[in-house]
Amino acid sequence: MPGTYPTPFCNQALLTDLYQLTMLQGYFLQEMEETAVFEFFVRKLPSRRRFLVAAGLAQALDYLETLHFTPAELEWLSASGRFHQDFIDYLAGFRFTGDVDAMPEGTIFFPDEPILRVTAPLPQAQLVESRLINILHHQTLIASKAARVVLAAPGRLLVDFGMRRAHGGEAALFAARASYLAGFAGTATTLAAPLFGIPVFGTMAHSFVQSHDDEILAFEHFARAQPGNVVLLIDTYDTERGARRVVSLAPRLKAQGISIKAVRLDSGDLAEHARRVREILDDGGLHSVQIFVSGNLDEYRIHELLAAGAPIDGFGVGTVLDTSADVPYLDCAYKLQEYAGRPRRKRSEGKATWPGRKQVYRFYSGSGRMEKDILTLAELPSPGGEALLQPVMRGGRRCQALPDLEAGRRHLAAGMDRLPEPLRSLEEGDGIPVEVAPALQALAQELDRRNH
Repeated sequence: MPGTYPTPFCNQALLTDLYQLTMLQGYFLQEMEETAVFEFFVRKLPSRRRFLVAAGLAQALDYLETLHFTPAELEWLSASGRFHQDFIDYLAGFRFTGDVDAMPEGTIFFPDEPILRVTAPLPQAQLVESRLINILHHQTLIASKAARVVLAAPGRLLVDFGMRRAHGGEAALFAARASYLAGFAGTATTLAAPLFGIPVFGTMAHSFVQSHDDEILAFEHFARAQPGNVVLLIDTYDTERGARRVVSLAPRLKAQGISIKAVRLDSGDLAEHARRVREILDDGGLHSVQIFVSGNLDEYRIHELLAAGAPIDGFGVGTVLDTSADVPYLDCAYKLQEYAGRPRRKRSEGKATWPGRKQVYRFYSGSGRMEKDILTLAELPSPGGEALLQPVMRGGRRCQALPDLEAGRRHLAAGMDRLPEPLRSLEEGDGIPVEVAPALQALAQELDRRNH
């Protein structure tokens, strides 16, 4: 069951940028502890994305709920010589006691829209910046790419294969979770099963075949070892010959009560090999044996294969997904929008922010497709539409149990069904319009005049 396995994530308080701590000491010395509002958002869509998917909220709240400084961390801070002892004593009792509003995981969003808002005493809201960005950015990045893979391969089995080239163990687990949220059937990363309840899939490596003196013997040994999930990798030497050996082996395995589920291709011209293998399997009476392929796949390559009519039933998507190779980062930020009851606005060139605590309202066309969003101040009356940010934490504790990962999958699937047709393609272009409410524009102009 998910949630019963010890989490491997690093939520230590010192997993942050040093300047968070140096700023905290400045706040402490000046007794600046009034309420601050920070929001996490993405400034602009990458050129190859027409929508983004909010992900990582569960891990973000886990971090906030458990945040504290351990004795070892306090000892290191003291020994560093950078901090006053009275500040270190203050950190010994440091806890997050603030509020969080957020878009549910699996919500489709667009630039300038906050997907998470933190309202807390300034030192608390400040310290959590780096780790919150770290958690939310990665899962949002991967979920957004995985959703495109799902759109490219409707009805096909999709499995995350990317652990070995992910940027660390935590990144691999977060990628498994984010891709499952986006609609993948599961992952090859085993720890994701006890940790998140995600189905895991496994086949065999070329080394298993190479370690045997005979390919067909390797197939038979693997089938006996995994009689309920016989997926045979057939391209170690010659793909079509491997398929013929599968046909010859199938009757012997059937006599032992073992059925071959699928064959896997991992190299060469996958479309052409899939056609030839399908013909060999069908001629041998193995119509139910599926063809599963892997090998540097992404949404573009999968689209090409299926558009060419390749008879492929499923895809293992690895490196390019878990590193989001075409878009390796999002231009995201966690910025101060209000302090001590006054709205704040950053005016840096190319990085200006909309001030105040905000809400996003979504509107749909008569056909039920997303039409536009309105970004406005949270305290203003609703302009109509669907309010996207919801309360998730009050006083440092969750308001209620979050919807589980399965609910997030359903929420995203429903959202993808409501995407305008152009946004469902892999072509470059814009997302839906995000209108900035006149009152929010007026507030920004007022602050600009005041700070001129």
